[in-house]
Amino acid sequence: MTSLAKSLLTYESIKTTAHRAKVARPLVEKLISLARANTLAAKRQAFAILGDHSMVSALFKEMGQRFKTQGGFTRIIRIGKRRGDDANMVIFELTEKKIKEAKKPKKEKEKKPVEEERKAGDIKLKAAEEKKPEVSTGAPIKEKRTETKKPAKKFFGGLRNIFKKERDSL
Repeated sequence: MTSLAKSLLTYESIKTTAHRAKVARPLVEKLISLARANTLAAKRQAFAILGDHSMVSALFKEMGQRFKTQGGFTRIIRIGKRRGDDANMVIFELTEKKIKEAKKPKKEKEKKPVEEERKAGDIKLKAAEEKKPEVSTGAPIKEKRTETKKPAKKFFGGLRNIFKKERDSL
């Protein structure tokens, strides 16, 4: 049950069987109650159960502050039966979850002067193309593409180099 308690404290929400959740619930609530006390004796008791210093420090720094004013630290939500053995499955989670910070949008890089000059040159070319008079001969004129195509990657790519290497012989 300690591994189930560690998983719940780490991920804050886990999917397990109803029986395991009911058995692990008192252990998790005891750990959070110890975190609320925040004494040296409580830290030692939590370490005796969890066996991991980083887990104990996270428990006392984050969970203790989060659950400082309320009781009822866990909840069990039934989600149905497991297909293979027909066991009752539940979501076992903490009532107060950690709020994830929204990611800040990436700042756009400043445009380089070379790119600006290139764009200005493209605008001049487009203006010159618009000024050309169109000749209507009745047949459509096909324009040639000036874009360069990248060579297609070979199917085996780097595999040939692997097989060409000399192997260590026994």
